[in-house]
Amino acid sequence: MDSPKLSELLKINYPIIQAPMFLVSNTTMVIEAMKSGISGCIPALNYRTLDELRVAISELKAAKVKGGAFGFNLIVNKSNIKYKEQLRVICEEGADFIITSLGSPEETINQAHKVGIKVFCDVVDLKFAKKVESLGADAIIAVNNEAGGHRGAISAKVLIDDLVKNCGIPIISAGGVGCKDDIDKMLSFGAAGVSIGSPFIASIEAGVTEEYKQACVDYGAQDIVLTERISGTPCTVINTPYVQKIGTKQTWLESFLNKNRSLKKWVKLIRFMIGTNAVTNAATKATYKTVWVAGPSIEHTKEILPVKDIVTKLVN
Repeated sequence: MDSPKLSELLKINYPIIQAPMFLVSNTTMVIEAMKSGISGCIPALNYRTLDELRVAISELKAAKVKGGAFGFNLIVNKSNIKYKEQLRVICEEGADFIITSLGSPEETINQAHKVGIKVFCDVVDLKFAKKVESLGADAIIAVNNEAGGHRGAISAKVLIDDLVKNCGIPIISAGGVGCKDDIDKMLSFGAAGVSIGSPFIASIEAGVTEEYKQACVDYGAQDIVLTERISGTPCTVINTPYVQKIGTKQTWLESFLNKNRSLKKWVKLIRFMIGTNAVTNAATKATYKTVWVAGPSIEHTKEILPVKDIVTKLVN
């Protein structure tokens, strides 16, 4: 028996998730996504306090329309000290789905299912896909090697094919989708739907600077590079003059310290804090330190548009 398509799973018109993007995603974007017949997701870490998260959920619930759905992304590893409280609030207030990243989704699945919230889990290979399926995940987000931000290492075709053949739950492809042809291609590989992020950075509603949005118009796929200078884990960014100046590799000291088992965790934490601060500054205010996270799918971004127009271009 075939697993359900994303549109059936979330009762939406088109099998698309507006992907959760740190600093970029907000309630206005997701509300416009829902009005356009797709689903939208926001990182819970975009909210500094639990009260702000509750307000966001209330706004989304009040604006939800037939054919739309909303969810939140949770970082479920120990580095996110807010995770358990964020999960509690989402379960108390309600959502259509949760996307888990960077850790075991077991507790999230158990708690979310008690209140009827579906859980989709980010994976980069079959090993983790089988693991989250065994824990009861409702769908798998297959993060391929064209995703923006922290990406996988396997091509979309190979990854989707491997997961579809070996898993019994829906596979949602993440990465490398910037136009309708890309969506059709992912669905032809066997994906139940797609998660699309970078094309929505250059939206009127996105919560970042006009310079960041315009960069997604002006630069293309060939301008996306991997850097280790944000979180210690390779992350895709636009190759701005500032990125070229600081380089994309760890410093010799970071590399040396990362080889020390007892120090590695703290080095990564410090690098993450420094890198996140740089990304935050570049996304939210004028600065020459332009570290803009994006994926190669910005190749198809030709102008800054409202979310509804971006969705129209993607589905027509």
